[in-house]
Amino acid sequence: MTQDCSYNELYALQVLDDSMEPEFPEKSIIVIEPSQVCASGAYVVISVGEERWFRQFVTDRDNNSKLVALKPGYPEIDLAGTEYQIEGVIVQRNIGREIKHYRPYQPNNGNPE
Repeated sequence: MTQDCSYNELYALQVLDDSMEPEFPEKSIIVIEPSQVCASGAYVVISVGEERWFRQFVTDRDNNSKLVALKPGYPEIDLAGTEYQIEGVIVQRNIGREIKHYRPYQPNNGNPE
């Protein structure tokens, strides 16, 4: 029997707006490692209801989670009482030939490292 391991494969997406600037400019490429968990502070691709977001996942000391855009003017998305699924954690950003790696964020009781 053959097992499909593709769900563990890294994949790339292009950033389509400016909500995560300056760290992730529009049209930059992000590389995502599939994961259903992350620590506070991780940059994630996440589904909330029927929508998919690229944001920073933040959990406070009371274990309340929200999604935060890096650019001012974009609203925070409170995850309390919502159904959401973390799809993956950003591990790399490419802007032209400039590559930046992000250390993997592992869950740490909801506290940033």
